[in-house]
Amino acid sequence: MYTLCLQKKFSARHYLIGGDWGSENLPHEHPYRVEIRLSAKDLDEHGYLVDLAELEPILDGCIGYYEKQMLNDLPEFHEVNPSIERLAKRFHDRFLQQLGSHRFCAVEIR
Repeated sequence: MYTLCLQKKFSARHYLIGGDWGSENLPHEHPYRVEIRLSAKDLDEHGYLVDLAELEPILDGCIGYYEKQMLNDLPEFHEVNPSIERLAKRFHDRFLQQLGSHRFCAVEIR
């Protein structure tokens, strides 16, 4: 089994709704670190799990969608808390949609 891990950072703003979350109810910014782990049983014919020149633009595009945004204003967070868990799920879905069909047996977003 081979695993490739990439990490990148970005920042975004949000606020929490639906409860008394103290200062979290007010708009504020967080730094986020995205870690992507891709795993497969075999390498390709070039000895790669995946070509980084193909992977990095996909990751950068996903980050660019959220970078410096007020997460609450994005359609996927309309009337729901943009929690780290929901952000990770949305990021994962967006990343997989852009990645297309590959031979990975596991894709993790942290």
